[in-house]
Amino acid sequence: MFRCEVRPGVELGILEERHAEEVFAAVDANRQHLRQWLPWVDATPDPAATSEFIRRSLGQYARNEGFSAGIRVHGAFAGSVGFLPINWIHRKAEIGYWLTKEHEGQGIITDCVRVVVQHAFDELKLHRVEIRCVASNLRSAAVANRLGFQKDGTLRQAYLLHGEFHDLHVFGQVKQS
Repeated sequence: MFRCEVRPGVELGILEERHAEEVFAAVDANRQHLRQWLPWVDATPDPAATSEFIRRSLGQYARNEGFSAGIRVHGAFAGSVGFLPINWIHRKAEIGYWLTKEHEGQGIITDCVRVVVQHAFDELKLHRVEIRCVASNLRSAAVANRLGFQKDGTLRQAYLLHGEFHDLHVFGQVKQS
């Protein structure tokens, strides 16, 4: 299974059902922080919903459509990074990620996304990787910019979040020949 050390004290590893309680606890403790950008937070009211998400993610991994990896900082669960289902016809994928508030501002997400992008190009042989974020999510856009993604455009009112439509920035990176 996908597992790697990102840097000293920071590891990525496939989410498994046994992680459901700690993943839920991290989401629950960061609910207000996360829900400003992520609509799935409200659909995660209990550990059973988290367990179901992990089961779906493991199915995605088994079908070779990507994965969801937990981020651990000094052994403690701190967030997640992974692929929305890979589009093998076009050899592209979108990366999604989140981090607990206490771990922001330390370069953790940038380093984790860098590893996942490298994996996408080197191991999975994808041609394109995307990051999409709400236009007002400056921290997420900064991750894309730091990693050399180009802003391909903005999809007007393409993201429904808590009953309001928001513009969605699309950033892309293609494998260098």
